[in-house]
Amino acid sequence: MAFEGLTEKLSAAFKKLRGKGRLTEADVKAAMREIRLALLEADVSFKVVKDFIGKVTERAVGSDVLESLTPAQMIVKIVNEELTALMGSENQKLYMASQPPTIIMMVGLQGAGKTTNGAKLAGMFKKQGKRPLLVACDIYRPAAIKQLQVVGSQLDIPVFEMGQTDPVKIAKEAIAHAIRHGNDMVFLDTAGRLHVDEELMTELKTIKAEVKPSEILLVVDAMTGQDAVNAAQAFNEALDIDGVMLSKLDGDARGGAALSVKAVTGKPIKFIGMGEKLDQIEPFHPGRMASRILGMGDVLTLIEKAEQAFDEKKAAELEEKLKKNKFTLQDYYDQLTQIKGMGSMEDILGMMPGIKPGALKGAQVDEKALSHTEAIILSMTPYERENPSCLGSSRKKRIAAGAGVKVEEVNRLLKQFEMMNNLIKQFSGPGAGKKMKKLQRMGGGFGGFPGF
Repeated sequence: MAFEGLTEKLSAAFKKLRGKGRLTEADVKAAMREIRLALLEADVSFKVVKDFIGKVTERAVGSDVLESLTPAQMIVKIVNEELTALMGSENQKLYMASQPPTIIMMVGLQGAGKTTNGAKLAGMFKKQGKRPLLVACDIYRPAAIKQLQVVGSQLDIPVFEMGQTDPVKIAKEAIAHAIRHGNDMVFLDTAGRLHVDEELMTELKTIKAEVKPSEILLVVDAMTGQDAVNAAQAFNEALDIDGVMLSKLDGDARGGAALSVKAVTGKPIKFIGMGEKLDQIEPFHPGRMASRILGMGDVLTLIEKAEQAFDEKKAAELEEKLKKNKFTLQDYYDQLTQIKGMGSMEDILGMMPGIKPGALKGAQVDEKALSHTEAIILSMTPYERENPSCLGSSRKKRIAAGAGVKVEEVNRLLKQFEMMNNLIKQFSGPGAGKKMKKLQRMGGGFGGFPGF
């Protein structure tokens, strides 16, 4: 995950401050030196670091901090607020045209991930009830059109293409097509280059002039660090972009691009790509990202992921079953599926307060165990899932063969299920509400699932 090194260094700087009952101006300046070095090592622009440290120092040496009973906490609060301001203060949404279609022009260098991330964005808006159209305006890169068609089919989103013809003509024809067919959003996948050049910018300027996009969204690769910021500056000067999407923020990027791009271009980061899967895209919330960087978790994004995966009908059915003390392997499977829908377990745990990036290295979060459990339960008959007590040795052998696992894994799953069932029995019946709150405080929830 990006920012891992930065988080560790900032935490070390704050830890030194926490060991002091009162802070002097010298203590603050020593901490600022460490924070400055941490930001520079994270590939944040020198000018941005200088301005940031200046603002934090000015606030941190004030009497309200130095005379505070918890000065270290006050400094963490100031750094958090200044990081948030540096990245844009609040989430900036896409501008929606009053008269459809809304035209989003995706631009960026070759390899930044325009095609995939444009499709991710279209997929996200499709889930919100929009009718997007993907448009293949990249006629130069080999297989660019085919790639867009593949991701479009995976998301069940139509793709407009006219082969290797004029990109400006393709864009204009696509918008006419969208109006005729009721597509209220159009995503133009434009061409990129290995580096910024005059020919590329001229083509993009012409497309902008002819189709007048609602938004020009620049996709930059977070893995390229300061080069991403330089590219953003060049595209902004040529096209006056409306926002930025950072791709590959799940990798081991140092994170400097996220901290620099808003300050350098003045344009907000609107979305971030958090993985290779087509649903791994998030709106960018500066405050939440600042909390992640400082190891404070990201509970709001975690809640949003849970809400997206949450099935209200199944939850109501499960509640009724729990009241009757009847929790089956089918219910166990349904809960497992909803948790998997929230993303990888490491990502979920990483959003919890107090768990810093890197702290999960070597943790017992076995994603394969989840897949094995799914395969085992799906190899059972409906009757067996509802009545696991009927599972004798011959049934277990059949289930293990169907799931491609050993009988021992089937036994392990049944034992885990039995433990969870016993726990549910303890926390159901009279006073169930208070008991469940006690279970939550004890950390109950994921622990009964395989892989933990």
